[in-house]
Amino acid sequence: MARDWQDLLKLTQGDAFVVERVRLADGETAVEGSFDPPALAMLSPSDLVFVMAFVRSHGSIKEMERVFGISYPTVKNRLNRISSALPLIENDPAPPSDEDEDVLDLLARGAITAAEAIERLS
Repeated sequence: MARDWQDLLKLTQGDAFVVERVRLADGETAVEGSFDPPALAMLSPSDLVFVMAFVRSHGSIKEMERVFGISYPTVKNRLNRISSALPLIENDPAPPSDEDEDVLDLLARGAITAAEAIERLS
């Protein structure tokens, strides 16, 4: 039985896998279904260490050079390789549609209540 992500990654030998049961640490609650593991959990143990070190160094490439004894280009190449294995997370919300802007304009003018605005935007 795998005790942590590293054990699971060794067991799966890099093959894709799906988690079908999750039990909370309290031992009383379990959820069954089909869950993709987090993208970070799919990185190799050495890449996970690298990512953790990068976060702990507040993204300082100079600190990464010092800690790992590698050059700037090597740090950048490794970060690029790791980032290409992770899905892109969209941080920019979609701009409001014309209809959404109309509702917000009506709300700003006091023509509709907040509850009406929420209902129209839903």
